[in-house]
Amino acid sequence: MSKTLSRPSHINEEEWELRVKLAHCYHLIDFFGWTETIFNHISARLPNVEGEYLVNPFGLNYTEITPLNLIKVDVNGNKLDDSPYDGNPAGFALHGAIHTAREDVHCVIHTHTNEVSAVAMKKIGFTHDSFYGAQLYGRVGYHTFEGITLYDDERSRMLESLGNKHILVLRNHGIAVGEFDIERTFFLLWTVQRAAEIQVTSGALGGEDVPLPETISQKCAEQTQMLISNSGFANKFYTAMVRKMESERGAYW
Repeated sequence: MSKTLSRPSHINEEEWELRVKLAHCYHLIDFFGWTETIFNHISARLPNVEGEYLVNPFGLNYTEITPLNLIKVDVNGNKLDDSPYDGNPAGFALHGAIHTAREDVHCVIHTHTNEVSAVAMKKIGFTHDSFYGAQLYGRVGYHTFEGITLYDDERSRMLESLGNKHILVLRNHGIAVGEFDIERTFFLLWTVQRAAEIQVTSGALGGEDVPLPETISQKCAEQTQMLISNSGFANKFYTAMVRKMESERGAYW
């Protein structure tokens, strides 16, 4: 990974490492074509600090985000540093709610690509008959669309919809995924995106799909969880994607 940008003295090593990983994550989302111009958001909980996390400065393109210009906020979206930028208020209700309620979730990514949004429009939601769809079995919650996510009163309903799962389909909108760290969250997002792409393509082909028994889908999901329970697996995937991105685009800092 890029190491040409020096760590400022006022930021400790743990926070700096998190900032570098999160900035790379924003660039990866752009690299894969999953951005929504300046909208959407990725948050990461600060290590060893209660109720503080890093988010993107609202108004910047994902490719303009660096470890230094990420902003620090609390779970209510209040800015905790002297950055000239503000966060996107539409992200605070969603991200703040999840970070407050779920100790097992340290990173949350929200996207609405064409494929994911198409699946979110369908009553059936995600199917589990493809290789990637099967990996999502038992991991998806669904939340009814209430408009742009701006208001605190929706927090409890979003959390109820999410339950103990790691993927929240925002009906008629998009998704939010969350995992223990940035690497695992990105891998989960990639899996969800691939499942949506294949489901949309399969639907466009017409004809009957070959259904998988629930027992097989469940087994597939459990096997995937066993793989990523060791952070080394997700880290290998994540760092490989960063290398691929930088080999094609060059380092961002």
